[in-house]
Amino acid sequence: MSVSDYIEVNRAHWDSRVPHHVAGYGLGGFRSDPEHLSDVVRFDLPRLGSIADLDVVHLQCHIGTDTLSLFRLGARSVTGLDFSRPALDAAARLASDCGAAIAYVESELYDAVSALGTSRFDLVYTGIGALCWLPDVRRWAGVVEALLRPGGRLFIREGHPVLWSLSDPRSDGLLVIEYPYFETEGVRFSEDQSYVPHEGPLSSPDLVHFNHGMAELITAIMDAGLRLTAIEEHDTIAWNPNDEAWEDVGHGEFRLRSGAARLPATYTLQATKPL
Repeated sequence: MSVSDYIEVNRAHWDSRVPHHVAGYGLGGFRSDPEHLSDVVRFDLPRLGSIADLDVVHLQCHIGTDTLSLFRLGARSVTGLDFSRPALDAAARLASDCGAAIAYVESELYDAVSALGTSRFDLVYTGIGALCWLPDVRRWAGVVEALLRPGGRLFIREGHPVLWSLSDPRSDGLLVIEYPYFETEGVRFSEDQSYVPHEGPLSSPDLVHFNHGMAELITAIMDAGLRLTAIEEHDTIAWNPNDEAWEDVGHGEFRLRSGAARLPATYTLQATKPL
């Protein structure tokens, strides 16, 4: 599979999600309450800490709900980057409606340094469900390192590679490893529904997923010159992977109904660029 193939397939898929996510992400809460934060960023807060007066970039920002939330935490400047033009248009409209001066930049992730410049940011933030769309975690780590100023920090919460390797839900309720745990050339799927309930199928259901094992990720970050400062695994995730097997535990988080300790659903990782 060529690089251009996975990019175009995934871009079309994400473009087709935008109108459904605009309708289903609860954007009215951001417009009506100037202190409203996304559930994702609210989950991150105890680990994220203060970002007041920092220059922040949110990679793979989609329609900007987490980006706006970072802005509301007092960052000096916030930039969102994504490869979907419709998503960025929706993000810009939301920011404008909320009086938030956020810069949105259209770029594929691996071109982020060309689009944004080097050593510009104190914090690189990557929200949940991002790395699984990228084929090479080492290239991603190199981009993060280049974007950070000396002393800057990477913050990422992501779906756990064990979760991404599971089979589709089974009638016997077993958790079965079916897909690659380690980084491979990618796996093609077809999903005509997003994680936000919506009427009608997605217009572009095809997608390509990539997994990256935990050691692959950590080694890539360290080899890029960053210093790992924190890692934590969680038994919850910010969407429902399957209606039957998972339960809503509040604040947008879902946990396995039975035997949650069997599965790491997400992880939070932080690293810094040496001075």
